[in-house]
Amino acid sequence: SQAARELSYKGVFVYQSGNASKSVQLTHMNYGQGEYARMVVLDGAPREVLSQGSDVVIFSPKNEKIMIEKKRGQNMFPALLPSNMDALKASYLAQAGGTERIGGRDATVVSLSPKDQMRYCYKFWVDKEFGLLLKAVTLGEHGDALEQIGFSQLTLMDGQNMDWFKPKFDPSKSYVMDQDGPAKANSADMDWDLTQLPAGYRKVDQVKQLVQGKGLPVTQMIFSDGLASISIFIEPLAKGVRPKVGHTIVGATNFFALVHEGHQVMVIGEVPEAAVTQFGNAVSFKVKK
Repeated sequence: SQAARELSYKGVFVYQSGNASKSVQLTHMNYGQGEYARMVVLDGAPREVLSQGSDVVIFSPKNEKIMIEKKRGQNMFPALLPSNMDALKASYLAQAGGTERIGGRDATVVSLSPKDQMRYCYKFWVDKEFGLLLKAVTLGEHGDALEQIGFSQLTLMDGQNMDWFKPKFDPSKSYVMDQDGPAKANSADMDWDLTQLPAGYRKVDQVKQLVQGKGLPVTQMIFSDGLASISIFIEPLAKGVRPKVGHTIVGATNFFALVHEGHQVMVIGEVPEAAVTQFGNAVSFKVKK
């Protein structure tokens, strides 16, 4: 965790989920003025993500739109691991394995096995010299790889040249800047509670935002056990809109939708089906006086 934020490095990592894969070029630097990163998606539609501290700017030349937002809920590779290990120790058992070579560097293999059925098993490949996370694999209940992300090449950098920290886009185009990110949601304004959540998960954020195509704002609550992340979306049901109900799985991500007290409840997380089901059923609406 500390290495991912404090080291300066450049490389290409590959993300795979199901049959889909994507290559991303990553440059990361940390020096006196703070932490900077630039991610360039190399496959499909062009897309760049630049981050400075907690500020993130997303460039999407295809729709000529620039979005500015705050990092929320989930860290970006290779900074996937929390700095506080206590939460992980409460929910997982760690076991060190052998040594393998990833992205041209020697790595120690570490397995995290869940203590219950509310999270997946993980395998991490950690750089033996610097402790940087080089590869992460999410494993299903039968040991099959549901999702993986890892460097195919990696170089540690020296110096403080910041010429790389700028996007590539056509200056002749007029880009639209979108700074209307989600607003903080006040718990006192909510007319529902969450009870009997799976052990080990805690709420890390709660926001309310307008979504394109929806007339009323959607409330999102983000929960994490330090590694796995789950989001609950709650919105009033609109007239004439067919509600979503049931389970769906894509790669490592499980979706669970249900209708409760005139509201659409949607739970999404890279966790087993049992976890999203328990989160969905934990939503209870307050009795109005």
